[in-house]
Amino acid sequence: MNETLELLLEIIQAPFILKALIVGILVAVSSSFLGVFLVLKRYSMIGDGLAHVSFGTIAIALLIGVTPIYVSIPLVTLSSFLILKLNEKADIHADAAIGLVASFSVATGVMIGTLAKGFNVDLSSYLFGSILFVTKLDVYLSIILSVVVIFTVLFLYNSLFALTYDEEFSKVMGLNTKALNYILSLLISITIVIGIRVVGTMLISSLVIFPTVTALQVTKGFKQTMIISLIVSMLSVVSGIISSIILDFPPGPTIVFINGLLFICFYFKKLVL
Repeated sequence: MNETLELLLEIIQAPFILKALIVGILVAVSSSFLGVFLVLKRYSMIGDGLAHVSFGTIAIALLIGVTPIYVSIPLVTLSSFLILKLNEKADIHADAAIGLVASFSVATGVMIGTLAKGFNVDLSSYLFGSILFVTKLDVYLSIILSVVVIFTVLFLYNSLFALTYDEEFSKVMGLNTKALNYILSLLISITIVIGIRVVGTMLISSLVIFPTVTALQVTKGFKQTMIISLIVSMLSVVSGIISSIILDFPPGPTIVFINGLLFICFYFKKLVL
């Protein structure tokens, strides 16, 4: 028992692991808070769509020799706004708009990679996450993001709650639903980009969906769902990162696997109760 604790302390004290844990926890907080609104609003697949968009933006950044995060944040944010515009102006349903933008972005990324004859980096680290790539900039951005998300949710809680359950009624109440949707899109875009470092482009959307869906198996109230979702998200990220180091697995799949196990446990608990 003592040897296990000593091993865990050694792991946590390593600078690159500590940075990964900080970023992972903060992204878990942001994604779980936003995920509740997106899942209940039936807009959760925007996370998956924007994750695919980020693949294209990373390819562009690598081609021009720029740090991916500087390219990904503005382009992924613009893509999320484009999805909203297509939904509003082009009479295209949200899921179709997400599919259009996501598939075009992936195709663009693959074409750029082909034209560049490959890249001098391991793309799997971007696809499935790598704690070795977490930088101080990621830590600072994660801190800023989590603070912004928490204060936004607290300040706009009633408005976001109304938007989530009945957007049309929210308009009747006089709420600026368009602005609220854009705020959610902006926050989830930045969350997706920052979370790529730990979880990867292919799996980051799971941090938006899994914790909320898991929490909904045992809760009914909105606030309870947010709290349980937060706990599940943080638990899966921390245990996933530590397990990935011990087992020498990629962090992204490990985190998602633990998320899946927690969902199964909560689901069976729901059946029993």
